[in-house]
Amino acid sequence: MASDRHTIPVPQAAPVAERRPHRYEVHGVEVVDDYAWLKADNWRAVLKDPATLPADIHAHLTAENAFTEATLAGIEPLRKALVAEMRARIREDDSGVPAPDGPHAYYTRHREGGQHPLVCRRPRTVIVLPGSGAETAADGGPEPGETILIDGDAEGAGLSFFELSAAVHSDDHALMAWSADTKGSELYVIKVRDLATGQDLPDRVEATSGEVIWAADGKAFYYTAVDDNHRPARVMRHRLGTDQNDDVTIYEERDSGFFVHIDKTQSGTYLTVTASDHETAEVHILDRHAADPALSVVQARVPLLIYSVEHWGSYLFLLTNADGAEDFKIASCPIATPGRENWVDVIPHRPGIMIRHQHLIAGHLVRLEIENARPRIVVRDFSGTEHTVAFAEEAYSLGLQPGHEFETAVIRFTYSSMTTPAETYDYDCVTRARQLRKRQTVPSGHKPEDYVTRRLFATAPDGETVPISLLHRRDLVLDGSAPLLLYGYGSYGTLMPASFRTNLLSLVDRGFVYAIAHVRGGTEKGWRWYMDGKRDKKPNTFSDFVACGRALIDAGYTAQGRIVAHGGSAGGMLMGAVANLAPELFAGIVADVPFVDVLNTMLDGELPLTPPEWPEWGNPAESEAAFRTILGYSPYENVAAKTYPAILALGGLTDPRVTYWEPAKWVARLRASMTGGGPVMLRINMEAGHGGAAGRFDRLEEVGLNYAFALLAVGKAAGEA
Repeated sequence: MASDRHTIPVPQAAPVAERRPHRYEVHGVEVVDDYAWLKADNWRAVLKDPATLPADIHAHLTAENAFTEATLAGIEPLRKALVAEMRARIREDDSGVPAPDGPHAYYTRHREGGQHPLVCRRPRTVIVLPGSGAETAADGGPEPGETILIDGDAEGAGLSFFELSAAVHSDDHALMAWSADTKGSELYVIKVRDLATGQDLPDRVEATSGEVIWAADGKAFYYTAVDDNHRPARVMRHRLGTDQNDDVTIYEERDSGFFVHIDKTQSGTYLTVTASDHETAEVHILDRHAADPALSVVQARVPLLIYSVEHWGSYLFLLTNADGAEDFKIASCPIATPGRENWVDVIPHRPGIMIRHQHLIAGHLVRLEIENARPRIVVRDFSGTEHTVAFAEEAYSLGLQPGHEFETAVIRFTYSSMTTPAETYDYDCVTRARQLRKRQTVPSGHKPEDYVTRRLFATAPDGETVPISLLHRRDLVLDGSAPLLLYGYGSYGTLMPASFRTNLLSLVDRGFVYAIAHVRGGTEKGWRWYMDGKRDKKPNTFSDFVACGRALIDAGYTAQGRIVAHGGSAGGMLMGAVANLAPELFAGIVADVPFVDVLNTMLDGELPLTPPEWPEWGNPAESEAAFRTILGYSPYENVAAKTYPAILALGGLTDPRVTYWEPAKWVARLRASMTGGGPVMLRINMEAGHGGAAGRFDRLEEVGLNYAFALLAVGKAAGEA
């Protein structure tokens, strides 16, 4: 079938990266990397200080940005119009629903015009409890009796990048430990604020992952320190009033393939230290109230055994894949004897019904599970009686918000669909009463009845059925002429929710169909769905995405050459792979921070994420089979002499996850190899990392660019402003 692809004019010659061939051999195969020089030898220094980027690389990235700006200059009025539309759908003084904890309730909100969140609290006495039938004021603006604890706008003032991470109050509500990143490199500084005075204490802890858990006495806190290769590897205890150099190491991970994460149980009794990769976990616990606390392991790591823990009374509850529970089960064990031999099933494994999360409160075990891409919440009391909280739409998103308290019968959950704005509910597990606490407002207006959301299924080449979530205007004529934005991810078991996103309306209202391809590598259809999209089965992810595109064409939603594909990070790798696999399907491709240099990254064990990523992709240095699999699909290595669609690749200079040189090298090879199509454009944010701009309105500028490009790619940008 011929492709009727729109042509994007190019006003000037694209930058040409110099070829400096770097040759190496792996498993008897010679690999030639012409653009390896774009990786700065001092990349670690660049993460901390972008000004240290070598001059030749800086010059090349600057030229790339200038080319992209010139090529897209004609859609600048459209981009501005899109940003204005998207901003008009945001309630600028929006507020979260306050979460009670003791005498206070904590929440975040934004002020009118503010870029960053405000962390606030108010007296608990003004909260209307569930079941009273009264309305609350959690729909925006200051709350009665409010105190602003952390003012993100003030802290970020004058900085080119600012991202507030944790903001955690001590058990006695006197102090707040908070962390922020000012470079985009995910190196967070932790400070401590005296909530009585509003002033920060002298304590300052640097080079952390941003996580903070208080000791129960409020005199110390725990955090995760990153090593020289930017990996969270050690758990430290910082005692207030002391220097960071005097902090005590309570856990150190020796295996570079395992990352370390800290949390606390919902009961508040235990600090949990989890060391894990993508297929094995080991948890240690520490009593936060003990005068001389010591870590104890729950179950020593066993290859392919995954578990996480919660606490209730004298027991631990474990969400685990033990004993072949592919889609996970919940077990319990005595805290005194927590080894695997003492685990007893509470919720047995049920194939095809994946338990994604467990939440324990004093009288109930609550779980969030998903079956065939449809989520539900199940509430169980300790007599074994269960009931379900679910919704009737074809495709929707459901999430649990843990809150601060344990001695409660109330849980909080959020619900939305692609047509229904987000709703926050408090739910009483005893009375089963449901109280709406907040409904997302769209100031510029939104009528759900004007839109249609559907769940379709595509058939993959091997016969698997791939779910697709779909959104379009109800009045759209489905004759195959509509442009379509097809989003995909498909890695790490990440589930792509069919949730409400106001930004999408700017495309949908202009005649786009929006679709999410729930490809293998996620967990929409259980853990098997994930396993069928990793390592040697990774190509399933790519063929699933292509099958979704073709199914949407066959169903009359769009046509070949009218699809714009979009994905980021590992989803950006998907974009690179399908560009090589089926370029004729696409009018354009948006690749956000794309992981496209898979082979070279997985061969470099010094990069921050490489060792922990080997279970996901395979280790090509040790395994010839893994090497040949990755070599066979890695987008960078498989660029060929063919016609490619228009491509917009975006990266961040201080990104420690997908380094800036990955999209830079990919774009250089595409331009040098392709025989037609394009243009291929690169935009590197010189002041941000993996997540792009941190301010909520600054982020809209990036979304506006992506959407304006999508409209341009399908020929719908002309004359719009």
